[in-house]
Amino acid sequence: MRVAHFDCFSGISGDMTLGALIDAGVDAGAITGGIASLGLPVRLEIEKVRKGGFAATSVRVEAEEEHTHRGLPQIEGILERGKLTSRQRDLALRIFRRLGEAEAAAHGMPLEKVHFHEVGALDSIADIAGSAIGLDLLGVERFTSRSVPTGSGMVKCAHGVMPIPAPGTAELLKGVPLAASSIKAELTTPTGAAILTTVVQEWIEHPLMTIEKIGQGAGRREFVEQPNLLRLFVGVAEAAAESDQIWVLETNLDDLPAEVIGYCYELLLAAGALDVFTTPIFMKKNRPGTMLTVLTSQEVLPALEEILFRETTTFGIRRYPASRHKLRRQACTVPTPWGPVQGKLGWQEGRPPVFSPEYESCARIAREHSVALRDVYLQAQRAFAEQASNSGEGA
Repeated sequence: MRVAHFDCFSGISGDMTLGALIDAGVDAGAITGGIASLGLPVRLEIEKVRKGGFAATSVRVEAEEEHTHRGLPQIEGILERGKLTSRQRDLALRIFRRLGEAEAAAHGMPLEKVHFHEVGALDSIADIAGSAIGLDLLGVERFTSRSVPTGSGMVKCAHGVMPIPAPGTAELLKGVPLAASSIKAELTTPTGAAILTTVVQEWIEHPLMTIEKIGQGAGRREFVEQPNLLRLFVGVAEAAAESDQIWVLETNLDDLPAEVIGYCYELLLAAGALDVFTTPIFMKKNRPGTMLTVLTSQEVLPALEEILFRETTTFGIRRYPASRHKLRRQACTVPTPWGPVQGKLGWQEGRPPVFSPEYESCARIAREHSVALRDVYLQAQRAFAEQASNSGEGA
């Protein structure tokens, strides 16, 4: 599996991303050509520079200063008329939509009324469109990133002087691990945060990978404390397991009958929860309680929260994203002396497959034939072992 890792130890911005992509080998002509097709009065200046002893690529978007602000529909129109591939256009649109949703949440307004200020300017549109082109041409299947430093102090923007991270950046970085930084400057911009959170699938400090290329994109400012650049590691990682992102919902309960919690299990699973479980805990005043945990995809998150608020006595629900590695899987049926048993087959490269009989299938056979449930499980596992041995896969 080809992977790319953002080592953003000094933050990330749109021009740093462009520089790192070109430095990693992406064709600069393809990026400049794609940006030119948007019909904007902008020009890219690309040069090799040194940042704190590192050779890096600097990209500057030269554009006239504007006094008008664009909304999301105007930016979408600009991207639609450009000669970008469908993948590149879709990625650029998703980055801008993330920016719009973050600004809407941060400033308390509907998405359709959001006017982009700095990120709606010509140079930012070129940064995002160019990054989308470069990320697509990089040809990787998976993106990861280390924890993100935002910097500290204050920054001047269209809304006035604001603390770092600015409201839009902070909204974008919800659920993202942040790194401490004593540098009094904005290290991570809204554009950089939007690019990261749109493409990154796992937040990890040092991924297991064989590095083939290193792209280094230079930032504009000079810091005494550290080089101001973004490193992009590109290489190969073993596809040992499938990965995805799920959400975890948690709430602590100490005044709810057990029957109601059991009823919630049924409702939550029926509404699409991946798993539901409880943990005994001790709460305030040494009262015994129960922590109810729900694992879910993002699509059904609102529906599951509605069930928890409606059916339990909770006053609040904790929610956070979690990365998940899982075996590849498929349905599998094995024969037993009492009939076929359904189950799931899981596997990863270079290792023997694992078979897990389905409870409902085993329980039905146990009831119908008056045999012990554990005997059904045992026979199902033996049947799978025989099948695997005969096919040469190993048990």
